[in-house]
Amino acid sequence: MSISVRAQDAVHGQPAAGVRVRLERVGDGVWIPLAQAETDRQGCVRDWYQPTSDRHTYRLTLNSDHYFTFLGFTTAYPEVAVTFRVLDETRSHQVEVLLSPNSYTAYVAMRE
Repeated sequence: MSISVRAQDAVHGQPAAGVRVRLERVGDGVWIPLAQAETDRQGCVRDWYQPTSDRHTYRLTLNSDHYFTFLGFTTAYPEVAVTFRVLDETRSHQVEVLLSPNSYTAYVAMRE
């Protein structure tokens, strides 16, 4: 199993490169930091975290304020947090996020 993220810039219709991303897992009611990264030219952070066998709740936080401020925009959502559960640890999970200064859309794609 792995967890990856892909961010797309809805304003420019391209991958959102350089978005700072943080991954956490909940444990005993507290968010535990697991990894930090920045999206590559394709807007991806691939296979940056591989839990051993965890059916847990995770949170990915994307720093959209840093990304859009660099491009000259003010954002309504300075951070976009996507909280999701891993229900099948045999599959890889890719969190897809479409970002704009005033909205976002997210979903989790599972693959073999």
